[in-house]
Amino acid sequence: MSLPREDRPAAVRAALEAALAPVSLDVVDESHKHAGHAGARDGRSHFAVAVVSEAFAGLAPLARHRKVYAALGDLMTTDIHALSIQARTPAEG
Repeated sequence: MSLPREDRPAAVRAALEAALAPVSLDVVDESHKHAGHAGARDGRSHFAVAVVSEAFAGLAPLARHRKVYAALGDLMTTDIHALSIQARTPAEG
């Protein structure tokens, strides 16, 4: 079951904070940019996240993305249609 649209950014933030203990996290709801898009018709949201976390140390970009997807869990199937990810370690800034 999906969350109300206005609650989704906070849910995304909470899930990423709990799983990744980021030193920096930006969550931007970009759904308004995709109004009318075929994939947006189901009511799910489009997000861009920039995450800086030590949890990404030693991981290739694909593994970092998988870690973000895992952190978001069911939100990926119930509330998120598209996700743009920037995942870096603190050393990468």
